[in-house]
Amino acid sequence: MPPSIAPDGRWSRPSQLSIVLAFLSVYFCWGATYTAMSVGVQQMPAAILAGVRMLAGAALMLAFCALRGRRIFWDRRVMARLMLLGLMLLFGGNLALTWSEKYLASGLAALIVAVVPLYVVLIEMLIPGGDRLRRQGYIGLGLGSAALVALLWPSLRSSFSGHPLQLIAMILVLAGAFSWAAGSVTSRRMNLPVDPLVAAGWEMFAAGVADVLFATAFRQWPHAVWNWHTVGSIAYLVTFGSLLGFSSYIWLIAHVPVAKVSTYAYVNPVVAVILGALILGERLAPTEYIGMIGVVLAVVLVTSSRLKTGQAAAEVECVAVESEA
Repeated sequence: MPPSIAPDGRWSRPSQLSIVLAFLSVYFCWGATYTAMSVGVQQMPAAILAGVRMLAGAALMLAFCALRGRRIFWDRRVMARLMLLGLMLLFGGNLALTWSEKYLASGLAALIVAVVPLYVVLIEMLIPGGDRLRRQGYIGLGLGSAALVALLWPSLRSSFSGHPLQLIAMILVLAGAFSWAAGSVTSRRMNLPVDPLVAAGWEMFAAGVADVLFATAFRQWPHAVWNWHTVGSIAYLVTFGSLLGFSSYIWLIAHVPVAKVSTYAYVNPVVAVILGALILGERLAPTEYIGMIGVVLAVVLVTSSRLKTGQAAAEVECVAVESEA
């Protein structure tokens, strides 16, 4: 859902419908990716699962952009920055998460990733001129944190009585979430003159290459199992996770403050926990239902707050970029 280019070479203001659809894609399509990753990683090394997903998504995305006449190749400086963002967002952020789901319930992994908005706010506060939420936004973040504790506690308590790798998996997910948050803020600050879908394609390509090199270096290919479970998992991750979900995310962070876009991390756990219960048989505790209610309320507070720059939540930025013609 990229915005159109006006005659003066600037991006036109996106419609509210485009923003809503993009948020729905990030909220719900990504929520289901936790279930898909959990299915696939049980029979395939995480680096191969992530690498095949990213490379397939990159090929399809870049081919689509080329057919639409969009500029694909840029100078070395721009391409290097796109590669860096791909490593931060999709190699550091996604590989750790994928690996962790071999040892953690998909809902629990999604809950840990929900620290992303807190990371983003912290990073923005440390950057000169960074976005600042007003009181209502911080109340929402506080409520979201409390709600996440309610969601996380039953699974966290039971995880320590299980496999010792569960604790390592939790730490890696937290580290990967920080990499994702830092990549999101960096992407916004770079303000690259690249179509968001083209940027998503190259970032997926960089992460996919890194994943494949990682899998090759550690000789993981002989351990990959190709059956309808793994193929179906990859197909969903490519279509709804990489193509639809990630491209919508990249588009949103180019038009909406990062702290607001990152509220997807509050909704994704709700979707992941519900699907984990329905499809994977992961049990829900009473406190998790309470936590879900708190998550929804937190999203409302954060997304409806105003920035200290004076922008309303419903107001979007028109990012001026050079014409690709």
